Amino acid sequence: MAQRPDQAPETKMDANSLYREDIITDRKVGTIRRMIPVKIDGSDDGARPTLYIGEAQIMTNAGPLPINFEIEAGTLGEAVEKFGNSAKEAVERTVRELQELRRQQASSIVVPGAGGMGGMGGMGGLGGAGGPGKIQIP
Repeated sequence: MAQRPDQAPETKMDANSLYREDIITDRKVGTIRRMIPVKIDGSDDGARPTLYIGEAQIMTNAGPLPINFEIEAGTLGEAVEKFGNSAKEAVERTVRELQELRRQQASSIVVPGAGGMGGMGGMGGLGGAGGPGKIQIP
């Protein structure tokens, strides 16, 4: 059901949380987004720290999966130096989360025709009618 315009969520920007974004890349491994805090007039806001956000991707059976992670750094040089370890930790965390989701999905009971993702028109490609580890009730 579509939302009426008068019921739409508030989309007001927070004037106290503005950032200017610089994108830095080596065109090989990944990207660092340097988030520079700014005031409402666009001038730098030295009262807040600059943030460094790393971006990389891992290949999955479904294609590339983007990974975003914060890099604890005070300077761009430090962020570049810490990129590899931060990316590795983020990938490991993402793999653990994906494994947990897969485990949860594999342990769910599938009732054919009940709708949702496990019904007759559910997500295929996981092996068999309901995927590995699925219990189907006739």
